[in-house]
Amino acid sequence: MADLLSFALLSFSSILIVVNPLAATLIFVSLTGTMDQEAKLKVARDASRFALVILLLFTFAGGWILQLFGISIEAFRIAGGLLLFGIGMDMVYAKTSRTKMTATEKYEGQDTDDIAVMPLAIPMITGPGAITSAVVLMNQAMGMNEAMDMNVAAIAIVPLAAVTAIGITYYMMQNADIIVRRIGQREYRAANRLMGMLLIAIAVQFILIGIRTAFPILTGGIA
Repeated sequence: MADLLSFALLSFSSILIVVNPLAATLIFVSLTGTMDQEAKLKVARDASRFALVILLLFTFAGGWILQLFGISIEAFRIAGGLLLFGIGMDMVYAKTSRTKMTATEKYEGQDTDDIAVMPLAIPMITGPGAITSAVVLMNQAMGMNEAMDMNVAAIAIVPLAAVTAIGITYYMMQNADIIVRRIGQREYRAANRLMGMLLIAIAVQFILIGIRTAFPILTGGIA
């Protein structure tokens, strides 16, 4: 149960931090500034729905996709850890990660009729970092399930974390005007830096586990 609780905390924190509902809300405000309230709510609903579908798709099918391309989960874990490390560094320095959204994507999103799909759902809400986290965590959950005979408890944690993160993002976008009025740039930068530090620690943990699994000789033969 202790291992299951630790894994649940890791899953919820990593996916929530990478999705970053507050940053998504601020981008949502900048892209929907000229819309009426009804149109804003529709964009928030569509973006959240599409982001959730993509994230759950990779949560359940990510392992099969890696096998299809001949990529080991260890390599994906290490690469994902490096990606998350970069996102965390950008958050610490109060910058918008280019893996989340580039300036071009934001500019193009202002001129399109369907900003809910791009750039909000992808790559702002469900970007490479969120997809990587979901795939790696789901693989870890399946390993725990086989080793500890936990039935579906460990496996259910990852999609539940994904649904929770997208749900929080949807709620915040629904109430974006209130949130923006109450949260200034100073508070946002402070919270973003704190989440960035946590994400860096999670990224390092991903890398260490990947290296330990891929090269057990480095840990005395213990995988």
